[in-house]
Amino acid sequence: MNVPSESGSPSRPISVRLDDFLKLQGLVGTGGEAKVRIQAGEVKVNDMVETRRRKQLSEGDRIEFDGNDYLVELNDL
Repeated sequence: MNVPSESGSPSRPISVRLDDFLKLQGLVGTGGEAKVRIQAGEVKVNDMVETRRRKQLSEGDRIEFDGNDYLVELNDL
């Protein structure tokens, strides 16, 4: 997900997909589970139900899942 910069060192990602975010945070066990949960309307992004699993998340987006809130911090991915 990191892209090498001109200096050869990896740069931080500028976005992450919603399904990948759920997997990386350990909120779902598989991509298939992420897909089902997202498409069932169980995930909110910035207070709006999001059903697109490939929704691109940016730094500072707020995710609500299973009654918990998560802040997208790309440095931590």
